[in-house]
Amino acid sequence: MHEKPIIQYLINYLEYSEIEKGLSPKTQENYSRFLKKFFTWLTLSKLEELKPSKLTPEHIWQYRVYLSKNVDPHSGKILKKSTQNYYLIALRSLLEFFVEKDIPSLPPSKVKLAKDKSEKEVKFLNLDQLERLLKTPDQNTIIGLRDRAILETLFSTGLRVAELTSLSRDQFRISNKTQDLEIAVVGKGSKVRTVYFSQRAVKWLKKYIDARKDLDPALFINYKPGENKKNAPRRLTTRSIEDIVKKYIKIAGLPVMYTPHTLRHSYATDLLIQGVDLRIVQEFLGHRNIATTQIYTHVTNKHLKDIHKKFHGGKLLKE
Repeated sequence: MHEKPIIQYLINYLEYSEIEKGLSPKTQENYSRFLKKFFTWLTLSKLEELKPSKLTPEHIWQYRVYLSKNVDPHSGKILKKSTQNYYLIALRSLLEFFVEKDIPSLPPSKVKLAKDKSEKEVKFLNLDQLERLLKTPDQNTIIGLRDRAILETLFSTGLRVAELTSLSRDQFRISNKTQDLEIAVVGKGSKVRTVYFSQRAVKWLKKYIDARKDLDPALFINYKPGENKKNAPRRLTTRSIEDIVKKYIKIAGLPVMYTPHTLRHSYATDLLIQGVDLRIVQEFLGHRNIATTQIYTHVTNKHLKDIHKKFHGGKLLKE
């Protein structure tokens, strides 16, 4: 591809986003809007003819300064750090496009995101808390078996709640010999990914499925009185799953701010603590952008710091 000014690559980038990255029309629209902010800055800075190979870290810095002073037209206030990062992530994505198309430019890693001190801390469960939570449902009842299977599945797979509620029984062919399992799910933006179930999760799913006497196609169903007679669909909703998880969090005596998404956070954090590469975790979670997955590095970095403090520091050396 013949090198031309950065501003003229927008159509090529959007075509690449649709065809090769499979981004939804809405996501493409957002990225186009975010990139036009960068193009506006180039024009204001009299850099509209700047080519990718001439882009420098100083340009990136000046653009970040511009964003930090930019006013949101809706609120009349300076752009939030989180909003600034949307624009920077879009720019990073454009640089990734240049890499893919062998167009000389800055590496995407040169676009650093703004640190947002107001970011909410990622909440996750440690292994002791997880064990307490998972053992809370009464396995002697069909509802208890269902709820244990829900909790085990959330932690084993990192599924979003909406993805969990969409599961159907015909996706699960579990025999006595089945030790682990993998299925395809459709996530955000209609993106298909493979999720993996641990032996432990498969065991509880089998117990739950074997105990069912109904013919409803949904994997997780409600057991409200009279639902059998109505012959109506009984698939649990996202709200139902949230209520179920909150119920057991309360019974287990865990902090009330924990939610079903906490199990997804716990899944991701556990993988990173075990040494799994961030980009692999990105694939497991179904994140389109690595920046979304990077929220977990704050947690794991602290974990590594604590390990270093506990086990290192030359404690065996003489003063």
